[in-house]
Amino acid sequence: MKLKREYLTGLLVVVFLGIFFLTPVGFHAKVYLNRLVSHNPTPVAEREQQLLEDYSWELEDIEGNKINLDDYKGKVILVNFWASWCPPCVAEMPGFQLLYNDYGGEVSFLFIARDKKDKIGKFLNRKGYKLPVYFESGFTPKVLFSAALPTTYIVNRQGKIVMAEVGSRDWNGAETRSFLDAILAE
Repeated sequence: MKLKREYLTGLLVVVFLGIFFLTPVGFHAKVYLNRLVSHNPTPVAEREQQLLEDYSWELEDIEGNKINLDDYKGKVILVNFWASWCPPCVAEMPGFQLLYNDYGGEVSFLFIARDKKDKIGKFLNRKGYKLPVYFESGFTPKVLFSAALPTTYIVNRQGKIVMAEVGSRDWNGAETRSFLDAILAE
C-alpha cells in the first residue's frame, strides 16, 4: 500500500508540473503569480543615473510607420521591452494601460515588442489594449539595451535614466504616479 501511495503522489506531482509548465493554464497561473508578487518600481539613485546621449533609434509601429527616439528628446519617456509570450510582461500590461490612459498626453510611452507583429496585434486586440507598441528597426542605444524581459526605463527631460527595472512591477501604483508627477514638474 505504501508503494502505491508514493507512486500516486509522484504521478500527481508530475501531472501538476506538466500542466503548470506545458499548457496555457500554466501560462495564466504564472501571469497571476507575477501580479501577486509585483511591487512598486524604485527610482535609480542620482549618483547611478546614466545619461541617454544617443537618441538615434529607429522604431516601427504595428502598421509599419517609422519613428525615431530623437523625436522625443527633451520629453519624459517610458520605454518598456516586452513580449506576449512572457508571463511577467503580460502581468504588467493592465497597470501600464491604466497609467497610459492617465499620462499618455504628458509622458511618451514606447512599448517595444520583442515578438512577431501578428502575434502582438492579436494579443492587443484580444485584451483590448490601446498602447503605442513599436518594433526595433535599428540598434538599441547601449544604455537602454537589456536581454531580460520585461525591462522598463523612465527617462527624464534631461535624458537621465531615472528608473530602470527588470521584471514585473506594479506600474500603476501611487508611488509611480507621484514619481511621474515630480519629474513632469521639473
